[in-house]
Amino acid sequence: MDLRQLTPDLSVSPQIQPSEVEELARAGFRTLINNRPDAEVGPDEDSTAMAEAARRAGMAYHHIPFNPGQVTPDMVRDFAAATGGAGPAFAYCRSGNRSAVLWALTQAGERPAGEILRIAADAGYDLSGIAPMLDRKV
Repeated sequence: MDLRQLTPDLSVSPQIQPSEVEELARAGFRTLINNRPDAEVGPDEDSTAMAEAARRAGMAYHHIPFNPGQVTPDMVRDFAAATGGAGPAFAYCRSGNRSAVLWALTQAGERPAGEILRIAADAGYDLSGIAPMLDRKV
């Protein structure tokens, strides 16, 4: 697994396997956030399989599918709610970038845009393309 910590309570990564969810729970994560649309993965990694893996591991599960270039205010709100629970959250998509984008948009208006971009860059994500969106809430 390629975990990339954005904050003490949120890490993101590329796609994980259901067999890795228990390891995340043992590492202290309490919430699993799946940002991949089911159309991008097979049945072994779809939202049903991942929800079941999270249930078995005792983790809360949220499916907030993010098609590239199609972010909505509802997705940002849902991501903020999913990451606002008790304990650390772990979010993933194909590369982790869409999960990082959702996190960044939840921070718009809460942190300076430059700080958001630096945190993402330190985790390996270039979010400069959404910089204009960070100056306002979506």
